[in-house]
Amino acid sequence: METVGKKLYEAMFLVDSAEAAGDWEGINEVIRNLLEKGGAEIISMKKWDERKLAYDIKGKSRGTYILCYFRARGEMITAIERGIRLSEKIMRVLILSAEQITQEDIDKPTPATAVKEPAQEQAQTEQAAEQAGDIPQGIDNTELSAGQSKEPAGEEQPFAGQSQ
Repeated sequence: METVGKKLYEAMFLVDSAEAAGDWEGINEVIRNLLEKGGAEIISMKKWDERKLAYDIKGKSRGTYILCYFRARGEMITAIERGIRLSEKIMRVLILSAEQITQEDIDKPTPATAVKEPAQEQAQTEQAAEQAGDIPQGIDNTELSAGQSKEPAGEEQPFAGQSQ
């Protein structure tokens, strides 16, 4: 009997956001146990993102996605999927062959880790501009002194309903 080598697979797990926020380690442990029962060797497992769902699944409107890469024998994927369907913690899963994926692709940041908060990013940009001397410190460009107009110089605009 010939033994078949393990192939690389990519799995995207969908779990309830409330449960993921409350018991992140517990959710990860459930996924690890299910994969290891199927003889899988986990390469990488990380939070992908938390999103609003297009439609409710099991009464939940938000979900957290967990991206996992693992090696397993092909005939064990059915057993892994069966175990996942029986789990109450996992709402959905998609398992795909990922033989073409490189280690560099596996190590790329996910949307959950790559996105900065807009306010944080703006503050960093303004701080860099101040340090470069582009914006004088202490000046608030949003206030207008008396007599300044927000309208660009040129023709006056008619009021609504007024003909020209």
